[in-house]
Amino acid sequence: MTVGSSPNSAPFPVPPMRWDAWGDPELAAPLSEGTSTLIRGMLGVTGETTLPTIDPATVIVPPSRLSGEDLAALRAIVGDDWVSTAAVDRLLRASGKSTPDLLRRRRPHQDAPDAVVIPASDDQVGQLLTWCTDHRVAVVPFGGGTSVVGGVDPVADGFGATVSVDLRRMDALLDLDEVSQVATLGAGVTGPDAERLLGERGYSLGHFPQSFRYATIGGFAVTRSSGQASAGYGRFDDMVQAITLVTPRGILQAGRSPKNAVGPDLRQLIMGSEGVFGVVTRVAVRVHRRPTATEYEGWRFDSFDAAAQAFRAVAQEGVMPTVMRVSDELETALNLARPTEIGESGDKAVPGGCLAITTFEGSPTAVAARAGVVRETFAAAGGQSLGPGPAQMWEHGRFSGPYLRDALLDIGVGCETLETATTWARLAEVKTAVTTALAAVLPEPTVVMCHLSHTYATGASLYFTVVYRQEGDALEQWLAAKHHVTTTLTEVGASITHHHAVGRDHRPWMSAEIGDLGVAVLSAVKAVLDPAGVCNPGKLI
Repeated sequence: MTVGSSPNSAPFPVPPMRWDAWGDPELAAPLSEGTSTLIRGMLGVTGETTLPTIDPATVIVPPSRLSGEDLAALRAIVGDDWVSTAAVDRLLRASGKSTPDLLRRRRPHQDAPDAVVIPASDDQVGQLLTWCTDHRVAVVPFGGGTSVVGGVDPVADGFGATVSVDLRRMDALLDLDEVSQVATLGAGVTGPDAERLLGERGYSLGHFPQSFRYATIGGFAVTRSSGQASAGYGRFDDMVQAITLVTPRGILQAGRSPKNAVGPDLRQLIMGSEGVFGVVTRVAVRVHRRPTATEYEGWRFDSFDAAAQAFRAVAQEGVMPTVMRVSDELETALNLARPTEIGESGDKAVPGGCLAITTFEGSPTAVAARAGVVRETFAAAGGQSLGPGPAQMWEHGRFSGPYLRDALLDIGVGCETLETATTWARLAEVKTAVTTALAAVLPEPTVVMCHLSHTYATGASLYFTVVYRQEGDALEQWLAAKHHVTTTLTEVGASITHHHAVGRDHRPWMSAEIGDLGVAVLSAVKAVLDPAGVCNPGKLI
């Protein structure tokens, strides 16, 4: 299945990822014998396929609720070839890529938007929002479909229908100010295309989340994405200089200068809004010259606590690597069973403890200076250099993690991630609380691994991977565990999300995170920009 259909029988574009799994099927691989043996021994599973995939052609989706007159109106806005109600096109945009999403993908009956519409300009997006407001049709923006929090679910919430607004046609480098080093990109530009378009001019954005190969510039902005090089280049919201939001009330353009004192920064209001205020169509971002030097170094620390103290010292010194990441003892040990990951340094295995990796990019002089400061700080904290091998191996496989998750799912093993952020003072408490909460509600033994990959002067993000034996209704099993652990996060004062966003899944805890008054503020903004509430209902607020 590579194409859908339009009324004129022309090929209708489809998202680049598999409909029922992560990424490119050519890059997926079955579990290695070593990994399969390890998992069978740890969790007591047979290793045999227990949850087969299904043919998308056999999936039953509800018929479109849009009339012929409705579809004619949509085609008049975006063109005949850019509207589809074909079941396959709707199904491909029906959800993101969380474990619950993929479990639902293996059911014979699935929900889907009523149509897919692909606009090409701000004006077309504005016309779509006006029409949808007038006809009580919900609008769900769609970029790469990489959400893991229900951010693209076609929630109707009382509306007559939903349309998925795919932004793929808004995929250009619109401007490059080489003096200010600011690039303006269409919201539908993917991570790789951003690097290609900028690279042709000698620049790089440097934003590499695990979703990099498929996620889009617009998606990065509305979810406050954080890439693997956040230590050096910042989160995506640090990069944004200006942003355009098309709303049912008109176009909001935020960001005229790098900094100002003109009231609250409206860019920050749009970033993280997840499509509930309108549709982001273009983003101006800080870019940099492509680095001329790169240095890699792996480190061993005796314990996660020792590594965290070293990371804190570096962050508070303010001389950061481009990438700075450390796995806890369990994540380090288990990765030793998979040489294609970060468990080996050249031909020398990491001798226990915790594995940290650093990379440095820039000019040779800048790289040498920053690497020298970090090396001195790590060594003073008890770190032992392992040379460049571990960091190079991690970089080679850094986008491959979700494929392992999907392979485990096939044999009845759950593998899901969750993340949070807290202060350095509470880091150990939060890590223990999350590990304990997951172990309390999932079958024994449940494996909970953790790493730090985003660090700040005052705190850090904790990123957890949990591997467990699926029992009973696999979907309900994980939803119950996620509910319990998210409640635990609010109880210990940590954030419910650092970079995965809120979406549908985290929305029940918004009041616990920002208070009832905070929710009321966001609701008031939505009432101004989207009075009819058509923009991505059921998400964020």
